Parts: sequence; structure tokens; C-alpha cells
Amino acid sequence: MTDISQRVLTERRDHILLVTINRPDAKNAFDAATSQAMEAAMDELDSEPSSFVGVITGAGGTFSAGADLKARARGEERPALARGGFGIFRRPPRKPLIAAVEGYAVGGGFELCLACDLIVAARDAKMGLPEVRHNVVAIGGGLFRLPRRMPYHLAMELALTGEFKDAEFFHRYGLVNRLAEPGRALEEALELAERLLVNGPTALAASKEIVFNAGSWSEEAAWLEQGPIARVALESEDRKEGLRAFAAKRKPVWQGR
Repeated sequence: MTDISQRVLTERRDHILLVTINRPDAKNAFDAATSQAMEAAMDELDSEPSSFVGVITGAGGTFSAGADLKARARGEERPALARGGFGIFRRPPRKPLIAAVEGYAVGGGFELCLACDLIVAARDAKMGLPEVRHNVVAIGGGLFRLPRRMPYHLAMELALTGEFKDAEFFHRYGLVNRLAEPGRALEEALELAERLLVNGPTALAASKEIVFNAGSWSEEAAWLEQGPIARVALESEDRKEGLRAFAAKRKPVWQGR
């Protein structure tokens, strides 16, 4: 029996949950067990009040080569997961999530980046959707998330050629937030996470949820839909603490509730 707990490792660093895809021998490709372990990690991020932000990285110098095609060739079936493919594609966590990319983030690995809210990548990292080379369709969200986040014709070129581009290309067109020197993507991603942590965690989660859903709302609907999401933050203990800290001219002590 596969020990799925070792496929994806989680480590709490203060209020950051560090999530490491741990299959370096398979270039961090996702089989069924890895997808189940990733869903468990995302559930952990959402359910633990003291975890305010998540960071995903890959072991062994690469982010993820996507789906484990050898497992598929052996007849392994995709597990039916509440969060969708790779344990994250359909329903990412409600809290902010940062991808720290070294090496390759291709196929489902690239779609995993697109399921994150911020991307930090090493300058020499390679990203792309090579599925068409194997007469496969990228159904992990890449074909509709990518053209929402960069120019249409460039997204179409990536989808139809299956070519890889370096991180500097994606940074130029706004998909990658920060470029790091090779080997420093995780360090830079953690520094970015620390910048988020000065802010109220319930407000971070609410803001992430509203921005995440905004693309599927009309403006009229958005005025209605944002209310219940924002209310969680506005009625939280953190909101009261933020006001007390402002009045006392001190740093707030966030609780995540």
C-alpha cells in the first residue's frame, strides 16, 4: 500500500503552510496517491486557523512534470476528488496560495501554478502545456485560466504548439509575479508570503475568494456575491483586533478567526 502522506509533505512555518510535492524520482509527477495527498494538504490549509498563507514547491529542483503518464499507462484511474484533478484544480484553497517554481512546471504542473494566486519562479524555470504533443487535452484548467491571465493569442500559441517558455517570458506578460535567481524561488516565495502576513488573515482569505470568483460574476452579481464572503472577515475577531491595534498604535496580533 502506498503511503500517501509521504507524497506531499506539509510543514508549518509560523503562519505559513509549506507544501512540498515529494516525488523527485518521478519529477514530482502526480499519480492517484499524490493527488489525494495534495487534496489533504489543501484541506489542512483551509481548516487550520493558524495557517494564513500556503506556499507550494517541489522537491529535488523541479516543480512538477504534470500527470504521471507511466501510472496512466499501467491503467491507474484518476481518483474522484472533491477539489478536482491533482487535488486542487477545480477548487483551490480559500486562503492565498503561492507557487515557488524551480526547474519544470509543465502540463498539469503548469496548471497547478495557475490554480495558485501568486507565482514566484526561478529565471531558468520552464513552463508550458505540452499535452497536444501526445494528442491529449489539458483539462486541468489551463485552457481557460491561461487566456484570462495573459494575451489571448499568446495563450493560444502555447496551447497549440505545446512549446515551453522560460519564466522571464511569463513574467513579461504578467503571469509570474516575481523572478528569482536559480535555487532561490522558495526563499523568494516565503519572503512574499511574509509580506502578506502583516495583513488580517480573514481579510486575506475573503479578498482572495472575491478576486478568484470575480471572473465568473457580472458586475451586478458581484455586488451581491461579495457580501457574504466579506462578512466573514468584517465580523471576525481579527477585525476587532485590527481596530484595537490601530487605536493603540501597535501591531495587531492576528488569530485567523
